[in-house]
Order: sequence, then structure tokens, then C-alpha cells
Amino acid sequence: METTTTIMGIVILIIVAIPVYFSARSSAASKSRILNIKKRFNPSHPESFDLTESINNKTLTLDQKNNKFILMNFNPNQQESTFVDLNTIATCKLIPTTDAHSDTIIKIDFEFQDKETSKKIIIPFYDFDDDRIKQISVYQDHQFAKKWHKIIQDSISR
Repeated sequence: METTTTIMGIVILIIVAIPVYFSARSSAASKSRILNIKKRFNPSHPESFDLTESINNKTLTLDQKNNKFILMNFNPNQQESTFVDLNTIATCKLIPTTDAHSDTIIKIDFEFQDKETSKKIIIPFYDFDDDRIKQISVYQDHQFAKKWHKIIQDSISR
């Protein structure tokens, strides 16, 4: 009886420990990847990006003191990071694109307008084709983008 209980305990421990291990390993790898990107855009002080949030393979980070912004997209189809110096930006808009036949959002972009040249810088944030969960993820991403749009606007207006 004690041997059976011990074996069942070990099996349960393994069933619980394996996902926890892989989750911790994935989290550490993600944090390392984010830190490397921050170092690429600010080699001497990557910790100055003091506001960082992630959702659905996207990470947004802001250096509130120096008005620097990075959007990191870790989607399997399109892995990229985009840096924007908010000191050179006049306005930021959130541009949702909907399907022609419905109100379904198929794309969300951040549109920055340069102060001096009035050139528009478009940074893709959400793309329906990259979304695995489809309609669930678009709502979360849209709410997250709205939140960050406000944060960016506040930084630009300072």
C-alpha cells in the first residue's frame, strides 16, 4: 500500500513539475529576449525602460523619463521590434481596420506623425492573420492598445 501511494505521489509530482519547469524556462527566455532588445536600443541603461507590459506575444515598453518607446512583436510569423523616440513625434493615433462586410477588427496599427517632416510612421500592433485565437485575442489586444495609446499620448504631450 505504501509503495503504491509513493508511486502515485511521484507520478503526480512529475505531472505538475514538468509544465511548471517549461513555463519557468519560457518566462526566463522571454525576459532575456526583452532585455536584449532594450539593450539594443539603450546599451548603457536598458533599465531606464521603466514601464513594460506584455500581452499575446507583444511587449510594449516605455522610458518615461526620456520619452522612448519600443514595441516588440514576438508572433511566429513576424518577429520584430520597433523603436520610436517620442520627443520627435507630434501625434499618435490608434488605427483599427475592420472587415468590409462586418465590424470585425482585422488589423490595429499605431500611427505616429513626425514633428518636423509630418511623415507618418505606422507600426503594426495586431493582425488577424497572425492571431491564433481569433476573436478572443482581438478584443484583448484592442483594449491593451487603447490603454497604451493613452500612455503614449500622455508622454508626447509632456
